[in-house]
Amino acid sequence: MILNIFPRPVRTLLIFCYFLVFVCGISCGENQTKKQENPTVTLILEATEKVTNTKKILFFGNSLTAGMGLDPNDAFPSVIQRKLDSLGLPYEVINAGLSGETTAAGKSRISWVLNQDVAIFVLELGANDGLRGIPLEETRKNLQEIIDFVLEKNKETKIILTGMQMPPNMGAAYTTEFKNIFPELAEANDIYLVPFLLENVGGIPELNQADGIHPTVEGQQILAENVWELLRPIVME
Repeated sequence: MILNIFPRPVRTLLIFCYFLVFVCGISCGENQTKKQENPTVTLILEATEKVTNTKKILFFGNSLTAGMGLDPNDAFPSVIQRKLDSLGLPYEVINAGLSGETTAAGKSRISWVLNQDVAIFVLELGANDGLRGIPLEETRKNLQEIIDFVLEKNKETKIILTGMQMPPNMGAAYTTEFKNIFPELAEANDIYLVPFLLENVGGIPELNQADGIHPTVEGQQILAENVWELLRPIVME
């Protein structure tokens, strides 16, 4: 069926459109020419065009993006979707967060996750590498390869890299070098950077769940603000 070539939201809207046009035609007894001049049909076509022109923002990350321990609607990508909707901006957020994800695992699944045109790609990976003590050069290399893949897919995609930091018990040398990976990659690739995703949340007990790692609902809202501060001027262009 031809409708199957469209995404589900578009298919639903088109089916509704066809039904409404049919009803209008029956009730008004108009011929084909009259249908094309009907203002109802014009509004339907404009609405369809708006849906098909919606741009996508893909959040690619780990449990912080997935909203582990919470309702998915409370994860910071969903909070950002509501901000976009409230401003009437034509963007659809896709949450591709996967709990436990490392940069190596992310590199392995990027090819099938990025199977559609994406206007903005938010890369939130690295925290699990640090917590597992994965060699820093491996983390850097994996992040670079993910960035390369996104740009090879579409050089017009805007990439936002979210910075991360490790607790001091990992050792001063390790934590410093880990922290520097993100701004250095952002500068080298000329991409956007959120300096520290967990700013004003990390290490604050009341903003994290019992494990002390994953943000509460309120904590996720702060993460959304940390990203939104950078994202808003991009989507408002």
